[in-house]
Amino acid sequence: MSKSYESFNNSETSFRKSTLIQERIGLVSTHMYKQFLDYQHATLNTAEIFVEMIDNLKAIADSLKQSFASRGVTTQNIYVDYDKDKTVVVINILWHTISFTTRCNYEPQALFRESAPPMFSGRIMAINGNYNELTENIASRNQIMEILLDKEVASLYVPADKTQNSIFKIRHLSNREFFLNNTDASREFVLKVIETICGGGLYHEEGSRKSFNI
Repeated sequence: MSKSYESFNNSETSFRKSTLIQERIGLVSTHMYKQFLDYQHATLNTAEIFVEMIDNLKAIADSLKQSFASRGVTTQNIYVDYDKDKTVVVINILWHTISFTTRCNYEPQALFRESAPPMFSGRIMAINGNYNELTENIASRNQIMEILLDKEVASLYVPADKTQNSIFKIRHLSNREFFLNNTDASREFVLKVIETICGGGLYHEEGSRKSFNI
Protein backbone atom coordinates (compact mmCIF):
# COMPACT_ATOMS: atom_id res chain seq x y z
CA MET A 1 0.00 0.00 0.00
CA SER A 2 2.86 2.31 0.86
CA LYS A 3 4.52 1.64 -2.47
CA SER A 4 1.25 2.37 -4.31
CA TYR A 5 0.97 5.72 -2.49
CA GLU A 6 4.57 6.64 -3.31
CA SER A 7 4.00 5.74 -6.96
CA PHE A 8 0.90 7.95 -7.08
CA ASN A 9 2.72 10.81 -5.36
CA ASN A 10 5.64 10.58 -7.80
CA SER A 11 3.26 10.58 -10.76
CA GLU A 12 1.50 13.69 -9.45
CA THR A 13 4.83 15.45 -8.89
CA SER A 14 6.00 14.49 -12.37
CA PHE A 15 2.74 15.79 -13.87
CA ARG A 16 3.10 19.14 -12.06
CA LYS A 17 6.70 19.48 -13.28
CA SER A 18 5.66 18.67 -16.84
CA THR A 19 2.82 21.21 -16.71
CA LEU A 20 5.12 23.88 -15.30
CA ILE A 21 7.69 23.23 -18.03
CA GLN A 22 5.02 23.43 -20.74
CA GLU A 23 3.64 26.69 -19.36
CA ARG A 24 7.02 28.41 -19.12
CA ILE A 25 8.31 27.09 -22.43
CA GLY A 26 5.01 28.14 -23.98
CA LEU A 27 5.70 31.72 -22.90
CA VAL A 28 9.23 31.56 -24.31
CA SER A 29 8.07 30.13 -27.66
CA THR A 30 5.32 32.76 -27.94
CA HIS A 31 7.86 35.52 -27.31
CA MET A 32 10.34 34.09 -29.82
CA TYR A 33 7.61 33.56 -32.43
CA LYS A 34 6.66 37.25 -32.16
CA GLN A 35 10.33 38.17 -32.64
CA PHE A 36 10.54 35.80 -35.63
CA LEU A 37 7.51 37.39 -37.30
CA ASP A 38 8.88 40.89 -36.67
CA TYR A 39 12.22 39.78 -38.13
CA GLN A 40 10.54 38.39 -41.26
CA HIS A 41 8.49 41.54 -41.85
CA ALA A 42 11.40 43.88 -41.10
CA THR A 43 13.65 41.89 -43.46
CA LEU A 44 11.12 42.20 -46.29
CA ASN A 45 10.63 45.93 -45.68
CA THR A 46 14.40 46.47 -45.51
CA ALA A 47 14.92 44.60 -48.79
CA GLU A 48 12.25 46.74 -50.51
CA ILE A 49 13.86 49.97 -49.33
CA PHE A 50 17.30 48.72 -50.35
CA VAL A 51 16.14 48.04 -53.93
CA GLU A 52 14.73 51.58 -54.07
CA MET A 53 18.03 52.82 -52.65
CA ILE A 54 19.94 51.24 -55.55
CA ASP A 55 17.65 53.01 -58.04
CA ASN A 56 18.19 56.32 -56.23
CA LEU A 57 21.97 55.83 -56.27
CA LYS A 58 21.87 55.24 -60.02
CA ALA A 59 19.92 58.50 -60.47
CA ILE A 60 22.38 60.32 -58.19
CA ALA A 61 25.36 58.98 -60.16
CA ASP A 62 23.77 60.14 -63.44
CA SER A 63 23.13 63.59 -61.98
CA LEU A 64 26.72 63.83 -60.71
CA LYS A 65 28.08 62.81 -64.12
CA GLN A 66 26.08 65.54 -65.82
CA SER A 67 27.18 68.12 -63.25
CA PHE A 68 30.89 67.29 -63.47
CA ALA A 69 30.86 66.81 -67.26
CA SER A 70 29.44 70.33 -67.64
CA ARG A 71 32.49 71.55 -65.67
CA GLY A 72 34.91 69.64 -67.87
CA VAL A 73 35.71 67.00 -65.22
CA THR A 74 36.09 63.37 -66.33
CA THR A 75 33.32 61.14 -65.02
CA GLN A 76 34.87 57.68 -65.40
CA ASN A 77 35.27 57.44 -61.62
CA ILE A 78 31.57 57.98 -60.97
CA TYR A 79 29.67 54.70 -60.99
CA VAL A 80 27.38 52.37 -59.06
CA ASP A 81 28.00 48.64 -58.58
CA TYR A 82 25.91 46.08 -56.71
CA ASP A 83 25.72 42.32 -56.17
CA LYS A 84 23.16 40.06 -57.84
CA ASP A 85 21.29 39.49 -54.56
CA LYS A 86 21.05 43.25 -53.99
CA THR A 87 22.50 43.16 -50.47
CA VAL A 88 25.53 45.38 -51.16
CA VAL A 89 25.75 48.50 -53.33
CA VAL A 90 28.83 50.65 -53.85
CA ILE A 91 28.86 54.16 -55.27
CA ASN A 92 32.14 55.70 -56.32
CA ILE A 93 32.24 59.50 -56.59
CA LEU A 94 35.66 60.61 -57.84
CA TRP A 95 37.94 59.98 -54.81
CA HIS A 96 35.12 58.91 -52.45
CA THR A 97 33.76 55.35 -52.17
CA ILE A 98 30.61 54.66 -50.16
CA SER A 99 28.93 51.31 -49.57
CA PHE A 100 25.46 50.40 -48.35
CA THR A 101 24.64 46.91 -47.11
CA THR A 102 21.95 44.78 -45.49
CA ARG A 103 24.47 42.04 -44.64
CA CYS A 104 24.19 42.75 -40.94
CA ASN A 105 20.77 41.25 -40.33
CA TYR A 106 21.70 37.76 -39.21
CA GLU A 107 19.06 37.39 -36.50
CA PRO A 108 16.15 39.28 -34.90
CA GLN A 109 17.56 42.46 -33.38
CA ALA A 110 16.10 45.59 -31.83
CA LEU A 111 17.29 49.17 -31.86
CA PHE A 112 18.03 50.40 -28.33
CA ARG A 113 16.34 53.71 -27.62
CA GLU A 114 16.90 56.07 -24.70
CA SER A 115 13.34 57.35 -24.31
CA ALA A 116 11.21 54.71 -26.03
CA PRO A 117 10.81 50.93 -26.09
CA PRO A 118 13.30 48.97 -28.24
CA MET A 119 12.20 48.69 -31.88
CA PHE A 120 12.68 45.41 -33.73
CA SER A 121 13.99 46.36 -37.14
CA GLY A 122 16.15 45.58 -40.12
CA ARG A 123 19.31 47.63 -40.59
CA ILE A 124 20.96 49.20 -43.62
CA MET A 125 24.51 50.30 -42.90
CA ALA A 126 26.33 53.05 -44.79
CA ILE A 127 30.08 52.39 -44.89
CA ASN A 128 32.94 54.72 -45.76
CA GLY A 129 34.89 52.57 -48.23
CA ASN A 130 34.33 49.62 -50.56
CA TYR A 131 32.49 46.84 -48.72
CA ASN A 132 33.91 44.13 -50.98
CA GLU A 133 37.50 45.22 -50.42
CA LEU A 134 37.04 45.74 -46.68
CA THR A 135 35.59 42.25 -46.13
CA GLU A 136 37.64 40.34 -48.69
CA ASN A 137 38.75 36.89 -47.43
CA ILE A 138 36.92 37.37 -44.10
CA ALA A 139 34.35 34.69 -43.31
CA SER A 140 33.64 35.37 -39.63
CA ARG A 141 30.46 37.36 -39.03
CA ASN A 142 31.93 38.89 -35.89
CA GLN A 143 35.02 40.11 -37.75
CA ILE A 144 32.90 41.51 -40.59
CA MET A 145 30.70 43.39 -38.09
CA GLU A 146 33.79 44.81 -36.36
CA ILE A 147 34.99 46.19 -39.70
CA LEU A 148 31.56 47.57 -40.61
CA LEU A 149 31.09 49.26 -37.24
CA ASP A 150 34.55 50.81 -37.51
CA LYS A 151 33.77 52.21 -40.98
CA GLU A 152 30.09 53.02 -40.34
CA VAL A 153 28.90 56.48 -41.33
CA ALA A 154 25.20 55.98 -40.55
CA SER A 155 22.49 53.34 -40.28
CA LEU A 156 18.86 53.20 -41.30
CA TYR A 157 16.65 51.06 -39.05
CA VAL A 158 13.57 49.76 -40.86
CA PRO A 159 10.63 48.61 -38.68
CA ALA A 160 8.50 45.52 -39.16
CA ASP A 161 5.38 47.71 -39.33
CA LYS A 162 5.25 49.69 -42.58
CA THR A 163 3.12 52.38 -40.96
CA GLN A 164 5.97 53.21 -38.58
CA ASN A 165 8.75 55.60 -39.53
CA SER A 166 12.25 54.29 -40.17
CA ILE A 167 14.92 55.68 -37.86
CA PHE A 168 18.10 57.20 -39.25
CA LYS A 169 21.17 57.57 -37.03
CA ILE A 170 24.45 59.26 -37.98
CA ARG A 171 27.48 57.92 -36.17
CA HIS A 172 29.05 61.25 -35.23
CA LEU A 173 25.71 62.49 -33.85
CA SER A 174 25.57 59.84 -31.14
CA ASN A 175 22.08 58.68 -30.05
CA ARG A 176 20.24 61.34 -32.06
CA GLU A 177 17.32 59.87 -33.99
CA PHE A 178 15.97 61.21 -37.28
CA PHE A 179 12.62 59.88 -38.48
CA LEU A 180 11.93 59.10 -42.13
CA ASN A 181 8.66 57.87 -43.55
CA ASN A 182 9.10 54.75 -45.67
CA THR A 183 8.18 56.57 -48.88
CA ASP A 184 11.15 58.94 -48.58
CA ALA A 185 13.56 56.81 -46.54
CA SER A 186 15.58 55.31 -49.40
CA ARG A 187 16.18 58.68 -51.08
CA GLU A 188 16.79 60.76 -47.97
CA PHE A 189 19.16 58.22 -46.42
CA VAL A 190 21.52 58.00 -49.39
CA LEU A 191 21.44 61.77 -49.95
CA LYS A 192 22.30 62.51 -46.32
CA VAL A 193 25.16 59.98 -46.32
CA ILE A 194 26.60 61.41 -49.54
CA GLU A 195 26.27 64.95 -48.19
CA THR A 196 28.00 63.89 -44.96
CA ILE A 197 30.98 62.26 -46.71
CA CYS A 198 31.37 64.35 -49.84
CA GLY A 199 30.45 67.62 -48.12
CA GLY A 200 33.62 67.42 -46.05
CA GLY A 201 37.18 66.76 -47.07
CA LEU A 202 40.48 65.21 -46.09
CA TYR A 203 43.43 66.76 -44.31
CA HIS A 204 46.96 65.67 -44.98
CA GLU A 205 47.44 63.10 -42.22
CA GLU A 206 49.08 64.48 -39.08
CA GLY A 207 48.46 62.32 -36.05
CA SER A 208 44.70 62.19 -35.45
CA ARG A 209 43.68 64.84 -38.01
CA LYS A 210 42.23 63.02 -41.00
CA SER A 211 39.07 64.74 -42.19
CA PHE A 212 37.05 67.91 -41.96
CA ASN A 213 33.61 69.22 -42.85
CA ILE A 214 32.94 72.44 -44.68
